[in-house]
Amino acid sequence: RWVLSLQCKGSRNFMSALRRAVEVDFKDKDKHKSQGLYLLTTGIPDQETHTISAYVAEVCRGFDLQLHVCLFSALKGIDSSGVIPARFANPRETASAFKEIVQAANGRFHWFGEAGIFESDDITSIISEMEKAKNYSQKCAFLVESLKQRS
Repeated sequence: RWVLSLQCKGSRNFMSALRRAVEVDFKDKDKHKSQGLYLLTTGIPDQETHTISAYVAEVCRGFDLQLHVCLFSALKGIDSSGVIPARFANPRETASAFKEIVQAANGRFHWFGEAGIFESDDITSIISEMEKAKNYSQKCAFLVESLKQRS
């Protein structure tokens, strides 16, 4: 319920937020086997993608941390307060940047908007598993048919 009382605020200073989360908020990080951070965002960070990716890769390597990103595309180029961010990218460029960052963090990427889900690593995994199961089922059916024909 406490989530419902939260208000959106802040900036797109991703590095500052990540440093705070990793260096201050994970005080007992050595006591846990794995940890995850979820970034809920509507646009590209102020910093360059390669800089963030390098930092994220280094931090995640230090302990079992995964960064997952949920990108919500609502309005092009304008955040919920109507302020144009310091660094602008179209939705496709934004998604591409976050996919690169997530790969460096061994995390998952989800991109959705008012129209539905545009891309999701979880859904892609599920579809892949379903395709494997379907192919396996077809091979089994073919094997059974070939055994029946021999009899």
